[in-house]
Amino acid sequence: MKNNLRIYRAIENITQKELADELGVSRQTIVAIENNKYNPSLELAFKIAHKFDVKIEDIFISEI
Repeated sequence: MKNNLRIYRAIENITQKELADELGVSRQTIVAIENNKYNPSLELAFKIAHKFDVKIEDIFISEI
C-alpha cells in the first residue's frame, strides 16, 4: 500500500520523531510506513488520519 504520509508530515512541518511520539509508536515505525515497508494497523491508520484531519484514503492508497 502506497501512502502520502511524508507529504502530510512535511506540510505540518513535523519530524518523524515528533509524529511517532504523538502517535505512541517508534520513529522506525514511521520510517517503515513512509518507505512502504510496513502497513499500519487499522487503529494506527485512523490515528494518523485524525492527526492530519483527513480521511484514511487521503493518506493511504490501495494498489488493488
